[in-house]
Amino acid sequence: MTITVHSSTQPLTKRPAWKALQAHYQQIRPLHLRQLFAEDPLRGERFVVDASGIYLDYSKNRITDETMRLLIKLADECGLRKRIKAMFNGEIINVTEQRAALHTALRAPEGERIMLDGVDVVAEVHAVLDRMAVFSEQVRSGQWLGYTGKRIRNIVNIGIGGSDLGPVMAYEALRHYSQRDLTFRFVSNVDGTDFQEATRDLDPEATLFIICSKTFTTLETLTNARAARNWCLDKLGDDHAIRQHFVAVSTNAEEVTKFGINTVNMFGFWDWDGGRYSMDSAIGLSTMIAVGPDNFRAMLAGFHAMDEHFRTAPFDRNIPVIIGLLKLWYNNFFDTQSVAVFPYNQYLKRFPAYLQQLTMESNGKHVTLDGICVDYQTSPIYWGEPGTNGQHSFFQLLHQGTRLIPCDFIGFYQTLNPLGDQHDLLMANLFAQTEALAFGKTEAEVRAEGTSDRLAPHRTFEGNRPTNTLLVEQLTPKTLGLLVALYEHSVFTQGGIWNIDSFDQWGVELGKALAQKTAAELKSADEPQLDHDSSTNALIRRYRQFKRGQS
Repeated sequence: MTITVHSSTQPLTKRPAWKALQAHYQQIRPLHLRQLFAEDPLRGERFVVDASGIYLDYSKNRITDETMRLLIKLADECGLRKRIKAMFNGEIINVTEQRAALHTALRAPEGERIMLDGVDVVAEVHAVLDRMAVFSEQVRSGQWLGYTGKRIRNIVNIGIGGSDLGPVMAYEALRHYSQRDLTFRFVSNVDGTDFQEATRDLDPEATLFIICSKTFTTLETLTNARAARNWCLDKLGDDHAIRQHFVAVSTNAEEVTKFGINTVNMFGFWDWDGGRYSMDSAIGLSTMIAVGPDNFRAMLAGFHAMDEHFRTAPFDRNIPVIIGLLKLWYNNFFDTQSVAVFPYNQYLKRFPAYLQQLTMESNGKHVTLDGICVDYQTSPIYWGEPGTNGQHSFFQLLHQGTRLIPCDFIGFYQTLNPLGDQHDLLMANLFAQTEALAFGKTEAEVRAEGTSDRLAPHRTFEGNRPTNTLLVEQLTPKTLGLLVALYEHSVFTQGGIWNIDSFDQWGVELGKALAQKTAAELKSADEPQLDHDSSTNALIRRYRQFKRGQS
């Protein structure tokens, strides 16, 4: 295997397309979307892509044809097509960990072959999927019983990061398709409140825990797993009960066995599958139990359809590439600092949180693949809330605040829960918000409505706020897969151009290492010798002093 880097060592900001974009930005910056639409009445029909079940309208962006031409030229100069090919081929593109980033193999159809170190990884993936399907059906049908013979009614997923955010997002997104006589809970925070509240009303005799940890040593996950073990044993008494109430998603058979879980009930995954890209692997076991193997495979089909679109479509018709390039355009040339994502679907309430990890853990990097400090901004901050809730919360800032915040709006033609004309009202709000953000309301228009001179400035909307609109037929398992893969590949597009490693996460490690040291100091019976800074030392002493006063 080879390590994939840019096609040349030329720094990003020295590339001809980058310099051309800098000059082009000076021409674009003063233009208003009102002017762009007035000069091009068919703009809303031209700046669109309809592919793989997703309709993207990106006409309400501060761009021209020349903008897109230059952004695509930049992608070409940075070797994006070569990098895409390298990812799909299983080359080592996670250079700091010397790994492939082959999450696309998780959703490759059965029979397709992707070889990695002489092994057909697709065959391995489907072997795990088949085992997951058998187990899921045992739980869903009531065949899998707890230690005392009770049917399993409660499934608690314990993980953190991608082992939590993916499963909980998918469960909430696909709740309409879930088996309603099963209860699902998700525990991630090492704060004991998370576990206590998740299990307070559950019966240990009818509860199954899924422990998700690749190494089975993750501090937060194993702390909660041990709490779950004690919770079960307090009621069931016998260590042998663990085998009926715990399964593992891990690669560490030794630690899984030591915990008391039968490795027959251990579902594996691979080093080339990063945590934030793992919801479609065995990490999604809780999802499969909730919605069933057929729906889970439909979700994988959606992932794969978007993979193929990203892999084969020309860049000017490639939805993930276009969205990635637009994010880069605002981040690096307009100097915006955040991106907002608004799914107009209550089932997608956890989607913005999922995207936070996917985008910021992937591209929150300060050095290139070669370890050289960048001289440009990398990942923006991602945030969001389902519509219409956000409209009555922070849209005031989007419309009249001083910050420029590009937004993605996600809507569906059909609702899963028809209730009068409420879906029409929901979608009317989506379309109205993108229109208001783009065109605003001039002071002259406000005054023409009879608004007083005193109030006119307060009721004026500048507009010229960029948005993308993504329309999908209906929220199904397949369309969820399409949407997640779309954002995965838009993140990859940006990381490829920034020449950073989108698949490592070293920034997570330092705090974890320091926390282990500090935890020992907080629990020490004797006064520890502290060698932190004066602030941290004082905080530790104050906490210990309070604990002593409570004992």
